Amino acid sequence: MMGILSSSIARKVAMALSGLFLVVFLAQHFTINVISVINPDTFNSWSHFMGTNVLVQGVLQPILIFGVIFHFCMGIFLEIKNNSARKIKYKSYKGDRNSTWASRYMIVTGLVVLAFLGLHFYDFWFHEITYKYLESNPEDPTRYYPELVEKFRSPVRTGIYCVSFVLLMLHLWHGFSSSFQSMGWNNKYSKGLRAFTQVYAIAIPLGFIFIALYLHFNQIH
Repeated sequence: MMGILSSSIARKVAMALSGLFLVVFLAQHFTINVISVINPDTFNSWSHFMGTNVLVQGVLQPILIFGVIFHFCMGIFLEIKNNSARKIKYKSYKGDRNSTWASRYMIVTGLVVLAFLGLHFYDFWFHEITYKYLESNPEDPTRYYPELVEKFRSPVRTGIYCVSFVLLMLHLWHGFSSSFQSMGWNNKYSKGLRAFTQVYAIAIPLGFIFIALYLHFNQIH
């Protein structure tokens, strides 16, 4: 693996591919979560399937965890390499004229998103592990929606989720489109693809924010 990733191009392509993998997962995750505001029973059914299916739990989940760790570790590594390679400093350099805010602070938004993922894992993944394996509770296929709502009862936690998704939006705004550039995608479809990535970067995080606010203001009594 390290030999394959020894060149800068290979590292950028690996970074891009891992990012695209996480983008696909994000869309799948959103699809399941948005069902919670449409049909809680369907959300319970889908969540129960995802939480008990051997393929999902034993194969896809470890791949996802590896993908998250790899993407952020590679991002930090590339940022360090890029900073160390900048030997010449331009006194008259105007960063805001040469690049977008999102592109200049990808590492910052990425680290905040990583911290958010830690909170998300604590809220849901560790809860699942504790519920199923440490406490040995009987499986209840109707528990998922009430547990989800309970996580958004706190206005502070709901606010953290909303702010995190705003930063994810900024991260995706630059990162999604640049992933295709890193893989050499440059043809007549590039303009349309960039438009799609920008719509995605806005719509999916806003969708998650809507879910969080909806669940917060529509508590189960």
